[in-house]
Amino acid sequence: MNTRLRNWLTAYVVGAVIFAVLDVAWILTVASPLYKNQIGHLLAPSTNLAGAVLFYLIFVAGVVHYGVRPNDPDATLRQRVTGAALFGVFTYATWALTGFAVLKDFTAVVVITDILWGAAACSIVTWLTATVLKSRLRKRSTA
Repeated sequence: MNTRLRNWLTAYVVGAVIFAVLDVAWILTVASPLYKNQIGHLLAPSTNLAGAVLFYLIFVAGVVHYGVRPNDPDATLRQRVTGAALFGVFTYATWALTGFAVLKDFTAVVVITDILWGAAACSIVTWLTATVLKSRLRKRSTA
């Protein structure tokens, strides 16, 4: 396996683990209570697991590509986090604003909260993933 692919896959796995932990914590503590309160009548009785898994697989690839950028040694942490924040805003705004436009009773509170969460989640995942990868690279070069 070439180095570029290995770097990307490593970033993907690290980012996926971090995002999963972060997003589960977010869902359990903030999103679920907020959604139940604001748009509970729109929620399905249970989560569609296939849809959730596909979202995570695709979304983490976007965070790695636009945020972490494991094969761009010239990108600063600030550039990576900025790219990630923008990716989070664009993707979560797509969902939230579409819901606001086409679903009855979809609230502005949910829209704003989701967009802010998208920016924050992508920024945090990128920051932590880039930090882990940099530390791992440093250890490998001193070994």
